[in-house]
Amino acid sequence: MKKSLLIALLFTANMPQLFAQAPTIAKENGVSKYSNNQILTMDDMVFNKPVTAIKKVPLDTNSILIYDYDGELFSYNLVSEKINWRTKATDADRKMCGNKLTINNGIVYVPFINGEIYALNNQTGAPFWKTRLGNIKNEIIIKNQAPVIVGNNLYLTTQNGNSNIYALDIKDGGLIWNYRVAYPYNHLPVLYFNDKIFTQSAPNFYSFEAKTGKALYQRGFKKAMYGKAVTDGKNVFIADEDTKLFALSPDKLDLLWQFDLPKDQYNIGEKIFCQSENVFFASKGSDTSLVYAVKSETGKLVWKTDFKGQYIKYISPQNEFLWGYTESGLLFKLDLKTGKTVLQTQLKNLPISNIEFKNDQTLLYYCQSGLVQFDVNQKTEAIIYLKGTITYARDAFIKLIR
Repeated sequence: MKKSLLIALLFTANMPQLFAQAPTIAKENGVSKYSNNQILTMDDMVFNKPVTAIKKVPLDTNSILIYDYDGELFSYNLVSEKINWRTKATDADRKMCGNKLTINNGIVYVPFINGEIYALNNQTGAPFWKTRLGNIKNEIIIKNQAPVIVGNNLYLTTQNGNSNIYALDIKDGGLIWNYRVAYPYNHLPVLYFNDKIFTQSAPNFYSFEAKTGKALYQRGFKKAMYGKAVTDGKNVFIADEDTKLFALSPDKLDLLWQFDLPKDQYNIGEKIFCQSENVFFASKGSDTSLVYAVKSETGKLVWKTDFKGQYIKYISPQNEFLWGYTESGLLFKLDLKTGKTVLQTQLKNLPISNIEFKNDQTLLYYCQSGLVQFDVNQKTEAIIYLKGTITYARDAFIKLIR
């Protein structure tokens, strides 16, 4: 541990672009002893810069957070229709969003692709702390992460030349524990359940003690596990990059059941969630996409709904319904119990983000031109924030502050 700090000080002296203090090493609390990567290098050290003491912040409920596709995060007031504040990564080598954010006690925790993570006041955008995971340039370090916060710990994974799972202290962004995973392809959110953290790394699926970082179990699969892990409160579910969905026991990652997609269907990815003792997910094929409901206990098919000539990009639950949209902008609403179509309409502005609901009759999403408000009854769209400079749009993320 002393060796890692000495290396860090030597490198930091010659690297003014980093935060101006020595990196943190895991706290001397007996936790870090479980790490397989205790001698950290400039590729994966935790450089944290506390700015002010963490405190609970009242929510600015008139505003929405927009993580734009150019990598800028800003708060937009839906009443005054003005931007409250903006922020972005220090030195990202490309303009893209690539991640999601989390709000906890009025503090916005947002990761950036260059390896930075900020804790921000939701009202002002002022930082409580800023942390950087390593100092690798010209690579995407944090991808598709939504910070998972449990107690005082924040969990996420990194990829490419870093490739660790980290637990950070939400009070100052410092390191609590880390563990290096086997592969550099770690671009899905981690799952917290039953005092454990679950994460994938290419063909491997891991479980850790959430508090200590002790590696519990690692299960290998034939294909890369490029599906988001979810839970029904009893077991854990994750799909591979191809045609299979697996149900695993949370204690030892034993295989409980396996669901095989129909012929020519694949790639569940992040299009999966659990609700009402069912697992809901979507797949794509060469000319048809499908949405499914299966029993979480047995994997038995409850229903499936076809979308011919479409590629489903997004699904999400809202009350007793499943909402989603396709690559061509077809917005749909299904009954969770039956899979029957309740609403289907073609959007003029193609979504590139998640969907947020202001209420049962009004939803919001982001498109290349800006923020769109959709009236469910009238089936009309209105751009309520128009982006000034329009560039190539990959993805974006929005979150109502509430």
